[in-house]
Amino acid sequence: MSVAVELCDVTKTYPTPNAVTALDRVTLQLGTGETVAVTGPSGSGKSTALNVLGTLERPTSGVVRIAGASTSSLSDGELSGLRAWHIGFVFQQFFLLDHLSVLDNVAQGLLYRGLGSRDRRAAAEAALARVGLAERLSHRPQELSGGERQRVAIARALVGRPTLLLADEPTGNLDSVTGAGIVALLAGLADERTTIVVITHDAEVAAAMDRHVRLRDGRIVDDTGAA
Repeated sequence: MSVAVELCDVTKTYPTPNAVTALDRVTLQLGTGETVAVTGPSGSGKSTALNVLGTLERPTSGVVRIAGASTSSLSDGELSGLRAWHIGFVFQQFFLLDHLSVLDNVAQGLLYRGLGSRDRRAAAEAALARVGLAERLSHRPQELSGGERQRVAIARALVGRPTLLLADEPTGNLDSVTGAGIVALLAGLADERTTIVVITHDAEVAAAMDRHVRLRDGRIVDDTGAA
């Protein structure tokens, strides 16, 4: 299995009056097509791990590699381009645009790819079919259930077939039955190209993933996929 994403001795420190180390010398390799749950108590570093993996924050020290390329020397603009081509995000709040149709919400995920409108909409339609929403293309987000809106958000993250999909507490705003459906969908979406990482505090969500990485005080204390 090839390595999709890699953290090498990564530390992230926030320079508050009393400096807080959110990640402490973390080394982690995630293989292409793996499904991974990152768990741990509040304050363990889960959200910081997501931000660093997704290149939303730069580490204080250490190296982040996405698809084999180090991000250390990239400018902010180059990092934005890397995210557009290689990383998809799913959040519990959905972040859909109410004035756009479901189809156009997903097509927006390709705006920075330089594709024409027709190609973006065709890819969006295929992504929505993949998550079971082929019959909802013209609906607006407010016309959908919570579970359907989360499926739209997943389709938007997947439309560009990214190297890495990061999901941050994706069932946090859903009831247990709907949440279970979203977890099953995420667990089944990993293919030969996309690595799925779910940041969660929910043991049932974690159990649906193939690999479990547990953080405490900014360090990895357990990793079922470690060599």
